[in-house]
Amino acid sequence: MSRNIIAILRGIAPEEVRDHADALIEAGIEVLEVPLNSPDPFDSIQRLLARFPSATIGAGTVLTVAEVERLAALGAKIVVSPNADPQVIASTRAAGMQSWPGVFSPSECFAALQAGATGLKFFPASLIGPEGLRAIRAVLPPEVPCYAVGGAGPENFAAWLAAGASGFGIGTAVYRPGQSPQQTAQAARRIVEAYDAAGGAA
Repeated sequence: MSRNIIAILRGIAPEEVRDHADALIEAGIEVLEVPLNSPDPFDSIQRLLARFPSATIGAGTVLTVAEVERLAALGAKIVVSPNADPQVIASTRAAGMQSWPGVFSPSECFAALQAGATGLKFFPASLIGPEGLRAIRAVLPPEVPCYAVGGAGPENFAAWLAAGASGFGIGTAVYRPGQSPQQTAQAARRIVEAYDAAGGAA
């Protein structure tokens, strides 16, 4: 079963990342993002890549081409950004990685796609809302994946999917610094159950 969910492990430390990732993957979430404003993020990403070679592992809050190049050297598979920088997008795609830039407006969406983005990260989703996504979705190519991030969660998956969301990035609803792997496992199971119930699983 395939689920379009990215777990955002903001603030996680290298020594704990594998236990939390175990919990996420066991629950059925196999795309993991370590934001680069976390402690020693490249160390965490390297540990995840070594332990979970078949998962989709990468970084979030990627802002520069230099960061993209460092991730490519590690073997990361996905690059997520809060903004839509054409140089970051182009360098990510040239390195063979998925590019998920943050967008908010139709202009940003089309500029990101022109630069080669794999898909679009609507952020912050809480400000766009399902109706905003529905309006923007109407003018985008239908095959473009659109993820809602920052305001989408188990309580509103159905509304986002109905508005045209392809998937979700989930941050504090699945991981907060200091929580136990058991808490992560419980949160991940709740998210997966809600996603499946809303009809997101393929």
